[in-house]
Amino acid sequence: MFRIPCPHCGWRNSAEFRHVAERRERPDPQTATPTQWRAHLYERRNAADWTAETWYHGFGCRKFVGVERHTVTNEVRAAT
Repeated sequence: MFRIPCPHCGWRNSAEFRHVAERRERPDPQTATPTQWRAHLYERRNAADWTAETWYHGFGCRKFVGVERHTVTNEVRAAT
């Protein structure tokens, strides 16, 4: 387990949260091709490095939290 800093509730155990997804740019709906949409929906980076993620604080304030987390060490660097 690791701890996530919720901007509304303070530092909490990660068991209170649900991982939603990596934060990524959404393609423009007017100009995106089916290949670009498929890549956006199904392909993930999955790198052993820092990644920007969205977590949902279901057992707390019930808000979405943006977190920068290292995928190997689970060290958390920022939350919004």
